[in-house]
Amino acid sequence: MKEMRIIIEGMSCSHCIKRVLQALEEAEVTEADVKIGEAKIIFDETKTDLNKIAKALENAGYKLKA
Repeated sequence: MKEMRIIIEGMSCSHCIKRVLQALEEAEVTEADVKIGEAKIIFDETKTDLNKIAKALENAGYKLKA
């Protein structure tokens, strides 16, 4: 399991938090603590990676900041 903090662009409200949580779940993130503009995530590197997470966020309308 890998734990990291990510920065997410485009978030502005509690609705955004719900959408990001859903996107992270779809990307197979195990745990996520999401706040506006950032998230602390835990994921299994054998099931997902940052590319998959970034794509899920992009599909939800947000951008993972590198």
